[in-house]
Amino acid sequence: MALLHQATISPTKLEFVTDYLDNMPWGGTGDVDMIGGYRFDDPAGEVGVEGLLVSRDGRVLHVPCTYRGEKLSSADEYLITTMKHSALGDRWVYEAAADPVAVDCYLKALRGEISQAQLELEKTDGTVEPVEWPVRLTLHGDPADGTGLVFSDELAAPVSGRSWLVAEWDGGQGVVAALR
Repeated sequence: MALLHQATISPTKLEFVTDYLDNMPWGGTGDVDMIGGYRFDDPAGEVGVEGLLVSRDGRVLHVPCTYRGEKLSSADEYLITTMKHSALGDRWVYEAAADPVAVDCYLKALRGEISQAQLELEKTDGTVEPVEWPVRLTLHGDPADGTGLVFSDELAAPVSGRSWLVAEWDGGQGVVAALR
C-alpha cells in the first residue's frame, strides 16, 4: 500500500525531474509536464519506489526513482537529488536502476509476483482515503527465467524482453521496463 502524505516537498517532483533530464543526453530541452506516476511497495516499508512519466519536446519520458530516508552506500553517482519532505524529513532520491530495493520490486513485477501498489492519501487531519493512480501498469509476455532488468527512457523507443510492463494513462501507453 503506497501511502501519500499531504505534504510539502522541496524540490518538487517536477523540479527535480526537470533538473535530472537537463543532465541526461536523452532528456531533451524545454518545458516538462508531469503525466503521473506509479509505485511498488517495498516489503520493508522503508524505500519509496516510483516511476514518473513526463512529457517534454513532444516525447513521453520515464524516470524510475527511489526515495530513501538515508543515503544509499556506494551510490553517490546515482543520486538525483535530496529533498525536504514536511512529513517524512530529509529524503535521498536515486535512480531506480542503482537501488537494490527498486531492482527487486521491478524484477518481481516482471515475473508476475507483485503488482502496482494500491494508493492511499493521508490527509493533514489524519484521515486516509483511497486514490486512483494516474498511471496504471499491466504485465505482458512470459517471464520464464529472465534476470536482466532494463528500463525505457523514452516510451517511443521502448525496451523489449521476455516480459514487459506497460504503463497506461489518459491519452497514452508505453513499455516502461522489461525482463530479458
